Amino acid sequence: MMQNAKAVPFKLASREECPQDTRVQVGSVTIGDGNVVVMAGPCAVESEEQLLECARAVRRAGAAVLRGGAFKPRTSPYSFQGLGEEGLALLAAARRESGLPVITEVLDPRHVEQVSRCADILQIGTRNMQNFTLLREVALAGKPVLLKRGQSATIEEWLCAAEYIMAAGNRQVLLCERGIRGFDPLLRNTLDLSAVAVVKQLTHLPVVVDPSHAVGRARFVPAMARAALAAGADGLLIEVHPCPEKALCDGQQSLTPEAFAALMGQLRALARAMGRDVVTV
Repeated sequence: MMQNAKAVPFKLASREECPQDTRVQVGSVTIGDGNVVVMAGPCAVESEEQLLECARAVRRAGAAVLRGGAFKPRTSPYSFQGLGEEGLALLAAARRESGLPVITEVLDPRHVEQVSRCADILQIGTRNMQNFTLLREVALAGKPVLLKRGQSATIEEWLCAAEYIMAAGNRQVLLCERGIRGFDPLLRNTLDLSAVAVVKQLTHLPVVVDPSHAVGRARFVPAMARAALAAGADGLLIEVHPCPEKALCDGQQSLTPEAFAALMGQLRALARAMGRDVVTV
C-alpha cells in the first residue's frame, strides 16, 4: 500500500495532505462529521405523483437527502432513459415541497449547468468514474460531487478519479462504494465493504455506500445497509419506490416505503450503539 507522499498519486485526497476528516455541507446537512446521512428515493423519476409520494415517505422515515435519476445510463438503448429536463423540474418541485436537498446523476459535460440548477449534489455514476472531461466539468460547478466507484476499478483508480475533481478546485467530494463486478449471478455486484475501511484510512473524504446497486435484490439491502454502517460509512444511498413491481428502472432492488421506514429504525438503533446519530432535516 502507498506509504510515502511522493508515491501517492492522489495527493489532495490523501490524509498526508489533510489529516482531518473533510466535512461536506449540503444545505443544513453535514456529511463526514461522524454521523450517518441517508439519501433515499427512486432510481428514476417517473412521474410527479411517484416522486412526491416517495419524497414524502423518505422524509417521514428520516432520510436527509432525496435521490432520483432524471438522466439514466442504461445498458440497452431501448430501456427507459429517464425523463431528462422534465425529471429535473420534478426534482426541483420535490425539493421545494419536502425541504430535502437533492442528489441526481449527470451524464454529459453539456448538462452540468442544467443539472446544477436543481441538484444540491452532483452524482457521477460508475460508468463515468474515469470520464475525465466530465469530472473536471462537475468540479467547476461548485457543488458537492458524489463519485461512484467504477465496476472494475481498484481503490487507487477510484481515488485518482476523485483527485481530478479536487485538482480542478472542488474539495467537496463524496466517495461512493456501490459494488464491484463479480461472478455470482445471484448478486448484481459484490459489495466491497473492506474498501470502506481502507479508503477511510487513506483519505479524508467522506465515504457513502450504495447497497441497492451492489446486491440488486431488495431483500438483501437492509442487511448490507446495516453492515455498511458498522464498517464506518458516513452515509447510505438507498433506492425506494412506492410500487417497486411497477418501476421503470431497477424495481427489483428498491425498498417499499414501509420496508425503508423499518430499516431506518434499525439504522438508528445501530448508530446509537456505535455512539453515532442518523441525521434528519
